[in-house]
Parts: sequence; C-alpha cells; structure tokens
Amino acid sequence: MTSQLHTVEKIGGTSMTNYEAVRDNVILAGRSEHELYQRIFVVSAYGGVTNELLEHKKTGEPGVYALFADAESDWAWGDDLTKLVQFLTDINGELFEDPMLKNQADQFITDRIEGVRGCLIDLQRLCSYGQFQLEEHLLTVREMLAGIGEAHSAFNTALKLQQEGINARFVDLTGWRDSELLPLDEKLRQAFESVDLSRELPIVTGYAQCKEGLMRTFDRGYSEMTFSRVAVITEAREAIIHKEYHLSSADPNIVGGDKVVPLGRTNYDVADQLANLGMEAIHPRAGKGLRQNEIPLRVMNTFEPEHTGTLITPDYVSEKPQVEIIAGAKGVFAIEVFDQDMQGEPGSDRKILDTLSRFKVRFVSKDTNANTITHYVDSTLKHVKRVVKALEEVFPNAEISTRKVALVSAIGSDMKVPGILARTVKALADAEISVLAINQCMRQVDIQFVVDEDAYDRSISALHAALIEPHNHEYAIVAA
Repeated sequence: MTSQLHTVEKIGGTSMTNYEAVRDNVILAGRSEHELYQRIFVVSAYGGVTNELLEHKKTGEPGVYALFADAESDWAWGDDLTKLVQFLTDINGELFEDPMLKNQADQFITDRIEGVRGCLIDLQRLCSYGQFQLEEHLLTVREMLAGIGEAHSAFNTALKLQQEGINARFVDLTGWRDSELLPLDEKLRQAFESVDLSRELPIVTGYAQCKEGLMRTFDRGYSEMTFSRVAVITEAREAIIHKEYHLSSADPNIVGGDKVVPLGRTNYDVADQLANLGMEAIHPRAGKGLRQNEIPLRVMNTFEPEHTGTLITPDYVSEKPQVEIIAGAKGVFAIEVFDQDMQGEPGSDRKILDTLSRFKVRFVSKDTNANTITHYVDSTLKHVKRVVKALEEVFPNAEISTRKVALVSAIGSDMKVPGILARTVKALADAEISVLAINQCMRQVDIQFVVDEDAYDRSISALHAALIEPHNHEYAIVAA
C-alpha cells in the first residue's frame, strides 16, 4: 500500500443505522467512481445492538453477556440470544429488499450466533465442574459476544455496496474460528497486506480479536482503538470519525441549536478533557497513536457532509486565549473521605485509589485538603456502595460520605485569560447556582465546577452564554 494517500474513517453506531445517509453522505458524497477508493472504513455495530449483546450502556439493563455472567439466570441468556437473532434479522429485512441478499445476510449472522450459543453451552457445562471457574472466562465471552455486532454491520454494508456496484471488501477482524491469536498490530498488517486500496473499499469490523484483549483496557471503546491502529499501521494521511452530531461548543439539546457552533480546530489535549468527562471525540489511548504519528483527526457530522468538521491536531493552539467548549457529566458520585489522622500521613490517597481500582471504578476528578480527599466517580450506586464499604475497612476512623452531583467544565486549548475564573463563578452566581467545588490546574486547559445534579443544564447554559456566545463568530472557524 502507498502511504499518505488514503484516509481511515470510522462510522459510529447511530450513523450506521441509517444506511442511506452513510452511503450518500459518507461513501459516495458526490465522488466519481475513481474517487470512491483510497479509503478504509471501520464500522461500529448498529445502534442498540451492543446494548443487547452486553448490557445497556446507560441503564445497565442486562443483555446476553450480563445474563450469562449471572449464575442465577440459568437459561435466560439463551432466550435472550434467540430474541437477538430476530432483532438482527429484522434489521436485515429493513436493509435488503432482494430476498436472496437478505437470506445471505440472515445466514451469516445466524451462523455466528448459533456458533456462540454452542460455545456458551459447552462452557457452562465445563464450569459445572469445580476445577473450572466461569469468572476466568468471562472476558473472553464478552469479547466474543461484542464482535457479533461489528461483524453483522460490516458484512451487511459490504454486501449492500457490492450490490450497488462498489467494489467493497469485508475485512473481518473478529477472529471468528481463527486458529492463531496475534498481537493487534500484526493482525492488522496481515489483514491489509493483500488489500488494493486503489480499487477496493475495505469495510472493517470495529472489534478486533488480538492477544492484548481490547476489552480488558477499553471495554466498549474498542472500536476507536481498532480505528486508530488501522490508521497508524496503514500510514493514513488523515483519520476521520463520522458521528451523528458536530463536535460543538456545547450540547445543542441543552443550550439550543441556534446558539452552539461547531469547533473548526482544536488539539488532542482538549479531546482528552472531553474523554475524561465521558464525551469522547476519541479515547485518549487511541488518540495517542494518531498524535505520535502526526496523523490529523477530523470529526464530521454524517448528516452534514458539506461541513468540513473539526480538525484535531497535536500542535493547534487558539489564536488568542479563550474557552472553546462547555461540557460536563451528570450522575457523578462524590465519595468524600474525612479523616483527621490523614494530616501529615502520606499514602492515604494511594489507599483510596487502590480501592477504586479494585472495584474498577473510574474517577473523573478529585480534590483534597489537609484531612479530606474527595473523588468524583463515574459509576453506579451499587458499585459506589461496595467502594464505601471497602473504604470503611481501610479507614476505620474516617467519616465517609457520598453525594450525587454533576461536573461542568469550561475547556480550551489555551485558557490563560486574566479573570477567567472570576467570570465563570459570576456566571454561575448570576444564575443562582451554588458551586460545591472548583478545580483548575496550572496547565489552564479546563476549569471544573461541581454542582447539584439538578443544576447541570442551567450551569451548561450559563457558562456557554457568558464565555462563548458573545464570541460565537470567532469560533466558527472552517477546518483546514
């Protein structure tokens, strides 16, 4: 493959659900037949499919994996797998009018699901013996189930494009019946060594089975890592993510579509701050490879193909210091550990972090003083209760309290603006919002405010009105 000619492009799940929009706005987009190629597409599962395979990302409602992992569910996972077959073949029915093509698509995904069913039955039987523990195999089960979603969408997209005269090629990285487990980079090199990008359009599964085990580190962010490494290994000139929205100055559903503006340019530092709040432009570890290899990342709106999107590069700094985006996270739990014995005793924070790590609870932010350490965690109440119980054993003399809050953050590539903190606090005070805590680092790329959860929307709107709306014309920079 010739380097620096092609792009690697990722299509999100919500976009994938609208095949016509993806075809017309992303794949064709007014291109001539010759211009269709020199692109690699890494695709997510259709919207909602991964929730059915694993568990609902927001509500936690169990999918096939969660039911299988629950020892008390017995055969509930099997019934759920049967419902999944119907769900996925219904999607095929909406996509394929030609009965022969629909039958081909149905056969493909049914074979996958029934193969997984047989595997899970065998595993359940094996683990009925005391020498084999189900917990040791659950991560593998989770990866195997997750891969079904991307295999389904990638196969269908390639098949549909082939029917429409485009030389699409299904590239299956899910490891289905592979005899060898390779490191990710080696797997990608093998997958693309026979691909001719000048005349083939690879449609690639967002899940890749590999020796590292992507879900161990990234869980449901695995497709971004696959996308990033494909761009690096194939030496792409640009990486592009197609989403159902622009990377904008705030959430238009909160602030109003007429008030927000798409970001024209920003850098990976800002992208990292957004990822920390759960509003990922790209996972920080995935962005690292692009950044180190100087591959620019563009975030585009699938439904506005004429817009050049947001260009993210390592070295971009706004022409003048300013706030670029107001973002935040709701449903965050504050875990406060107050212990007067903490003063002058090093290691307290490490003990708390070890406990959070043991329960796989991610913290978004933290603050500390002489005798109090508060971590703001993105987790469920069930996990928070477990963490608190463990902390009570570690700190028997401490007062440990929890509170559900929201984080609101002003973010920019350069926010060294005199008086910026005073302006943000005044904006919240004028909106009669009580600030529970403030965090601002010397790096000055973000300021975080902790507020009551019910003040989240008002806080976003107040900060956007004060810090961004007076300068909206300056933010509407067209990406290079």
